[in-house]
Order: sequence, then C-alpha cells, then structure tokens
Amino acid sequence: MSRAKGGVITRHRHKKILAAAKGFQGTNNRLYKRASDAVLHAGEYAFAGRNQRARDFRRLWISRINVALKPFELRYSEFIKKLVTAKIELDRKVLADLAVNAPSAFEAVVRKIV
Repeated sequence: MSRAKGGVITRHRHKKILAAAKGFQGTNNRLYKRASDAVLHAGEYAFAGRNQRARDFRRLWISRINVALKPFELRYSEFIKKLVTAKIELDRKVLADLAVNAPSAFEAVVRKIV
C-alpha cells in the first residue's frame, strides 16, 4: 500500500497560522514553529485582556458614581447598600451613565433612597 502524504493539508494549516501571525516581529511571522507559539501566546493575552477590560470598566463606573455622589455627601458603599435595601435594580454601568449624561435623573435616584 502506498504512503499517503499530507502536504496539502499541512500547507493549509501552516498558512492559517502564518496569516494569524501577520504583523508579528522577527521570525514570529515567518517560521511556522515560532509563529505557532506566538499565536498561542497572543491568544492567551487576548483572553486575559477581555477579562481585564471588564474589570477596568467596572472601576471606571465606580469612580464616576463616587464623584457624582460628592455633592450629596454620600459615599459609594453607602449608596450601593441603600440601593439594595430600596430594591432599586440599576447596575453600575447605568448609574455611571446617568451620573455623567443625565445628572438630574441621577439626583432623582439619590433622592429616592435618601
């Protein structure tokens, strides 16, 4: 029985990895083995970066809410606790957006819980 060689399939696989490594520096975009490792590493960074972005946005929203609460002499932690006890289910993203773009609506929410 003759030996089946996988040249076409291997070439497609290699081209796919090398295309994903386009723009990488040095041999990371030319040599298959280096490109393969670099693409895997980049994927790990991308995965971690998506989680990092979520954390960064949450920190931003909390900061914006806290600054908007200064005129009411209310701390962020107290505000969140009062929101929970008042059963107002607005998440931090919406509250931060109200604080920045609609201060009167944010003030209405604060007045409702105080």
